[in-house]
Amino acid sequence: MGHLPNLIIDLALILGAAAVSTIIFKWLKQPLVLGYIIAGFLVGPHFTLLPTVADSENIETFAEIGVIFLLFSLGLEFSFKKLVRVGGAASITAFVEIVFITVAGYYVGTLMGWSTMDSLFLGGMLASSSTTIILRAFDESGVKTKKFASIVFGVLIVEDIVVILLMVLLSTLAVTRAFEGAEMLFTIFKLLFFLALWFLAGIFLLPTFLKKAKKLLSDETLLILSLALCLGMVVLATVVGFSAELGAFVMGSIIAETTSAEKVENVLKSVKDLFGAIFFTSVGMMIDPKAMVEYAEPILWVTLLTLFGKLFSTTIGALLSGQPLKQAVQVGMSMAQIGEFAFIVATLGLSLGVTSEFLFPVAVGASAVTTFTTPYLIKYSEPFYYFLVKLLPDKWVAKLNSYSSGTQSIQADTDWKLVLKSYATIVITNGIVLLSLVLLTLKFLLPFTEKNIADDTLRLMVNVFISLGLASPFLWAFMAKRPNKMAYKELWLNKKYNRGPLLVIEIGRIAIGLLLVSFWVYWLASTQIAIIVGVPVTIVIMFLFSKRIQQLYNRIEQRFITNLNEREVAGAGHGALDAGVRQAREDMESSLGPWDAHIVEMEVNPQAAYIGRALAELSWREAFGINIVYIKRGEKLIHVPGGTNKLLPYDQVGVIGTDEQLKMFKPVFDAVESLGPANVEVSDIVLQKVLVDEHTKLKGLNIRNSGLREKTNGVVIGIERNGKRILNPESGTVLEWNDIIWLVGERKKIQQLGKE
Repeated sequence: MGHLPNLIIDLALILGAAAVSTIIFKWLKQPLVLGYIIAGFLVGPHFTLLPTVADSENIETFAEIGVIFLLFSLGLEFSFKKLVRVGGAASITAFVEIVFITVAGYYVGTLMGWSTMDSLFLGGMLASSSTTIILRAFDESGVKTKKFASIVFGVLIVEDIVVILLMVLLSTLAVTRAFEGAEMLFTIFKLLFFLALWFLAGIFLLPTFLKKAKKLLSDETLLILSLALCLGMVVLATVVGFSAELGAFVMGSIIAETTSAEKVENVLKSVKDLFGAIFFTSVGMMIDPKAMVEYAEPILWVTLLTLFGKLFSTTIGALLSGQPLKQAVQVGMSMAQIGEFAFIVATLGLSLGVTSEFLFPVAVGASAVTTFTTPYLIKYSEPFYYFLVKLLPDKWVAKLNSYSSGTQSIQADTDWKLVLKSYATIVITNGIVLLSLVLLTLKFLLPFTEKNIADDTLRLMVNVFISLGLASPFLWAFMAKRPNKMAYKELWLNKKYNRGPLLVIEIGRIAIGLLLVSFWVYWLASTQIAIIVGVPVTIVIMFLFSKRIQQLYNRIEQRFITNLNEREVAGAGHGALDAGVRQAREDMESSLGPWDAHIVEMEVNPQAAYIGRALAELSWREAFGINIVYIKRGEKLIHVPGGTNKLLPYDQVGVIGTDEQLKMFKPVFDAVESLGPANVEVSDIVLQKVLVDEHTKLKGLNIRNSGLREKTNGVVIGIERNGKRILNPESGTVLEWNDIIWLVGERKKIQQLGKE
């Protein structure tokens, strides 16, 4: 018998245990993550009744790959545009909750006598909630159409990106052990700079490449390419000084903006599921029951902090963002659990060797408890709100609702706001590109020219020509590109109040641009003469070729914008329609706050009883107080449908109303027309023939009036008459003696014909 490596034996063991656990937990309707963790415990070193994994180091390597693929997949589902569309309410809620629970987690850890790093990582573990558990609980509770659910989804999106950033900061702290404010600010600036740079470069290059290589990309090649891009960004992130997880997440979010995103998700799903299962199973292998018993008290405190701390902080955050008290309470009670990121953060701490092993049993214990409490908290959030209203003074409730109405008032963007936002976009994006070109020049161009060009003057000219030549489009945009044209024009025409500040802004950014050019030339030459000569020459060249430079920049900008929006406009109309409807729905959502209403999209069931009836006849607005604002039918959009419009199967209907109105309306919208006994099996639907004779009493009747459809719950598909066959006869066809009717219907009902 040949030798079998331990790795293969270990994989067979953990995947077998994971397979059994997933089946059991699926049957119990519990999160599969907990099933994987229990499976890992059963094959781990702390449970001796079953075979144990022999080579844990190889499994840990697979687990690290699993984390990378999990975060890559999370990036594919994320997209930076989602973060932009989340809105202020979800963002404020998320930041209040994350800051509170992270700080509270740190202090609870220190109060329990834990080390500084253990306490910091505890705060990071508590910072995110579980998207999987919340989605499952929402489905079971039937609250996905309620307004607070959309806020919860937005908070989860913000949490994902903030927790990724927290992981980077925690890993930096763990390595440097530097807790100074200046060091932390530099780390945050460095992180944001590289995030923005990778996003700008990725969106400019990757969609164009994928579009041109589309015909060459089969599922196999796309899988290999996407994994190569993921791992390539992982390597780049670690070289720059960040975590591998950040690199995987960033590459996923870049691919998410391309038209290949869905396909990449599909081809990657099996790989992600495999390595994800190995990761969560490896987490379970680290569970020590003795440690859980020993640390039962910390598990209790962390669980209580998660339940009440998250409930309190999320509710406060939602109130500060302008949500009514009822929605704030519902949001708070939905978020009170530990997410899957807790295990990833705990793994990060262990892999860096800066945290204690007891963090795992604490995380698993608290996660298990909060997983089971979440559905009940969501279910009883509304009754708890009514209990709270009775408990609080009426003045407090009135002030909270008044604050909510005031913060959600609708205000139009002023011209100054639009112009300043446009200026900020121009300066920040082009500034990031220029700074990256400076770094590339110092890191690669200068060493290359010093090695290969001996003449100092020639080397200086080559350095200046190449580096400033590449930077010229972005220097022009930084110093001369006009902001939002219409708003800028409106402000400029008002000479008395606006021209002065606008001139100050223009002069200021030109001065900063010239200062940047001066430093650039100095870095290249390190002499004052070079600055005196080089800066004016650079300015003159940019002025002489300004039109060409501007045209080049416009082409670069147009490609970036096209790539950024490519996914939304894909599909030759259908994708554009979906994107347009989604954007319009989001715009309406952001404006409906003051009226305590929101918009949901519902799909017409093909068996709905109201299909084909005019909206005026249905009288839904009068009966339920809701409004239908659009009907999306394939690639057509009916905007603000009138009373004569009818609903057809699979129409996507946009409905506006309050939570209570939508709750009353949804059962009516989802109701289906009875199509006969529910216990009819497919095998009972048969094709049979019936003879027109004195027993069936069908002679002289046409098909419409014969009652065959009603009597057999079927349809006539053909008639044999005098040796001829009539396929799909018209409903007015009159039946004659000895006609043979071919029917598709219920076996028992067809057999009853002629016996009545």
